[in-house]
Amino acid sequence: MKLQFIITAAMLLCLGVPAQARHIDFDTHFSDTTLRLNYIFSGNAACQHIAVSNYCKSAHWWGKRHRLAQVPVEGNGQLTMRLHRTGEVIYRNSFSTLFQEWLTSPEAQVASRAFENVFLVPMPVDTVDITVDLRDSRHRVAASLTHQVVPSDILTRNTDAAGTAPHVVVQRAADSLRCIHIAYVAEGYTQAEMATFLADVDKANEALFAHEPFKSNRNKFSIVAVTAPSAQSGTSEPGNGVWRNTLLQSHFDTFYSDRYLTTLALNRLHDVLAGIPYEHIIVLVNSSKYGGGGILNSYDLSSTHHKAFAQVIVHEFGHSFAGLADEYAYAGEEDSTYPRDVEPWEPNITTLAHFKGKWEQLVASHTPVPTPVDSARLDRPGLYEGAGYSLKGVYRAYPDCRMRSNAVPYFCPVCRKAIERVIDFYTAPEADGQ
Repeated sequence: MKLQFIITAAMLLCLGVPAQARHIDFDTHFSDTTLRLNYIFSGNAACQHIAVSNYCKSAHWWGKRHRLAQVPVEGNGQLTMRLHRTGEVIYRNSFSTLFQEWLTSPEAQVASRAFENVFLVPMPVDTVDITVDLRDSRHRVAASLTHQVVPSDILTRNTDAAGTAPHVVVQRAADSLRCIHIAYVAEGYTQAEMATFLADVDKANEALFAHEPFKSNRNKFSIVAVTAPSAQSGTSEPGNGVWRNTLLQSHFDTFYSDRYLTTLALNRLHDVLAGIPYEHIIVLVNSSKYGGGGILNSYDLSSTHHKAFAQVIVHEFGHSFAGLADEYAYAGEEDSTYPRDVEPWEPNITTLAHFKGKWEQLVASHTPVPTPVDSARLDRPGLYEGAGYSLKGVYRAYPDCRMRSNAVPYFCPVCRKAIERVIDFYTAPEADGQ
C-alpha cells in the first residue's frame, strides 16, 4: 500500500499538481457523520507513546468540507487519513496538545504522565488508515501511530444515544455549510447560575467580534452556548487547597503555574458536546481569579469574572483558532521552546532561521535587528526582540499586540492577517484544485 501511495503522489507531481492541493470530493469519501478519535498520549521528555482509547460517532459533520487534505497552520502535531486500499490522503488536520507542552516542563525530565486527546474527523465511507504524528521543538516526528478504522465497526460508540446537552443558539452564519462552528461551554456554573453563564457568553462573544478580522467576518461564524451545569460553583485552585466538583474538572496551577487554568478531561468535554454543532471550543470558567489557556484545535478556556476576562478570552482564541504564538517574554528566564536555528511554525514570531514567507515584505531594508521600540512609531513593523517566552533571539513584528499584552485592544497587522487566512481557509470558495 505504501508503494502505491508514493507512485500516486509522484504521478500528481509530474502533472504539476501538488499532492496535498488536489481536489478531494467530500461526498465521495465521507458521510455526514462525525467520527471522534479518543487517544492517550503518554511518556516523558525522553520517550512518548500514542495509543487509541476508543472511537465514538454522532450524526452530522460540522468541520471543513473542502481543502480536506490541507492545513492552514502546521501545529505541533498532525493527523492524516489515507484510504486503506490506495494510500491516497483524503483528510488532514493539525493540532497542539497540553501533553507536548508538559514535555518541556522540569517534571517531564523525571516523571511520566498520560493525557487524554480527542480529534474529530468526518466519517469515511471506506476503510482508512489514520496516522497521528507528534513533533518536537525542532519539527521532527517524536512519536507516531498508524491505525486502521473500519466505518462499520460495531464497537464505535454512538454518542447520540445519550441525548444532546441543553444549548442556546447565540448567532447563525450566513452560510451554514461554509462557516466556522464555535461552542461556548459552561464550567463551574450550577443550574441556578446559567443566566450568569449566558450573560458571560454575550460578553465574551462581543469582545471577540470587536476585534478585526473577526468583526468584519462575523457572518461566517455559527455559535452556540452549552448550558450543562456543574455540581459545584467555581473551579479548583490546588495552590490554595481548593477542589471543586465541576463538569470538566478544570483547575488553576497547571504545571505548577499559578495562573494557568486548563482542563484535562477532554473525553468528558466532547461527551458534553456530542450532537451539538461545533468544531472550535471556548470554555468559560466561573471564577474571578486571573487565568486561562488556549491550545490549537483543542480549546480556548478562561475565567470569566476577572477584570481582564475579555482580553484573555480573545488572546487565548488567537492560540486555539489560528495557532498564534505568545509574543511576550519572561524576565530573568530563558525558555527553550523555540531553538534559535529552527524557524517557528507560528506565523507571528521568528528566529530568523527561515524568515521568508512571514512579514519580511513589511520590513524596510534598513531596519535594524533587533528593532528599537520608538514610542512615536508604535505602528512601525520590524523585528522586535522578546517573544515566544524568550528575551533574546525570538522576534515579533510590532511593539505590541493582543498576543503580547492585555493593554492593547487589537491584534497587530501580522496577527490579523494570520487569523484572516484561517477564516478564509474554512469559508472561502476553492480556487483551481483546492
